Amino acid sequence: MDWVSVSQLKERIGQEVELRGWLDGKRSSGKLHFLQVRDGSGVVQCVMFRGDVDEATFQRADHLAHESSVVVHGSVKADARSPIGVEVSAKGFEVVHESEEYPITPKEHGVAFLMEHRHLWLRSSRQRAILRVRAEIIAAVRSFFDDRGFVLVDAPIFTPAACEGTTTLFETDYFGEKAYLTQSGQLYMEAAAMALGKVYCFGPTFRAEKSKTRRHLTEFWMVEPEVAYFTLTEDMVLAEEFLEYVVSRVLERRRPELALLERNTAALEKVKAPFPRLSHREAVALLLEKGVPADENDDFGAEQETVLAQSFEKPVIVHRYPAVCKAFYMKKDPADPSRALCMDVLAPEGYGEVIGGGQREDSLEALESEIRRHALPMEAFKWYLDLRRYGSVPHAGFGLGIERTVAWICGLPHVRETIPFPRMLEKITP
Repeated sequence: MDWVSVSQLKERIGQEVELRGWLDGKRSSGKLHFLQVRDGSGVVQCVMFRGDVDEATFQRADHLAHESSVVVHGSVKADARSPIGVEVSAKGFEVVHESEEYPITPKEHGVAFLMEHRHLWLRSSRQRAILRVRAEIIAAVRSFFDDRGFVLVDAPIFTPAACEGTTTLFETDYFGEKAYLTQSGQLYMEAAAMALGKVYCFGPTFRAEKSKTRRHLTEFWMVEPEVAYFTLTEDMVLAEEFLEYVVSRVLERRRPELALLERNTAALEKVKAPFPRLSHREAVALLLEKGVPADENDDFGAEQETVLAQSFEKPVIVHRYPAVCKAFYMKKDPADPSRALCMDVLAPEGYGEVIGGGQREDSLEALESEIRRHALPMEAFKWYLDLRRYGSVPHAGFGLGIERTVAWICGLPHVRETIPFPRMLEKITP
């Protein structure tokens, strides 16, 4: 008798199989038990007749606690009423471990309680669906870049200096020297792009932001492509094509999960390149027209991003923000040095920025000047400046935050459900 997963059962109709999983639910009707058995691939109903097993087994199944681990032997039968098209007629039943009273019940639980039990909350159908969508997004990310000749390059987690800003760094001792958890792999991808042309990194990043908004985590995952000889315009095209690919792949392969999450996919179907594009000044004018305060010399906040994104049916690209608002490595627009050659992609439906990037400063003198202006340690960037000494070229890239993307595609109200074990302000367990 073969051990099979729930996802394989439709291929085994009429055969005897073994299932290994957990009791996801049950109900009884006299001489019948209807046992919902979950494994890593799905849930199936196992029907146990009193006459098909010994009395002790039948009684034990009747009183077995939720999430007990079990092994079921039985035959696979077609069942049009089943969500997966089959059920299992149980002929044998083994309890691997009888669970204690499970703390998460069908009743309504508060967020704080569920977060304290995150290690168990992951077993719920909603959380399983979210994690499957997350895994699909990550697979799509890798596929998109791998198929287009990009080389995956791993960036370090320990870094000697800031990338995005000195106020959001997690500092640690590195054998007597100060080191920081990375905010971004971008600077290292710039070095790699000078060697390999088209590269990307994918990994965890850290921001010590004292923020409790629905969009923020202190630890999150980013994918960051970087391309030699790219300009801002080419960078925006790449971002459009990338986002369209990721969304379309999720729609193609994870519709059952989106349906379980009650995600209206109509908006996602509209994520097709090209996207609307606005300069920062045009975006400010649009906000003022809608009665939302905005300044040509300031960055946008969450409310302003939401209003801008809601003005369009698909993601919108806002480009050429004020240079004073952006990081030291952003190249200034030659046509207007007060503007940076940067862009943000804002997701619709209030999810805000999911991609941020732009063209990097390729002039040694200009970059040194910006490092001084930002009061950053020149010595820490000696290696980075070398990239401008030896064969400097125009180059550009961006970063996409996985968690915000998962929240948007799944239609979630908060990023805490988008990652298996979220790290937030005042939250580091489990």
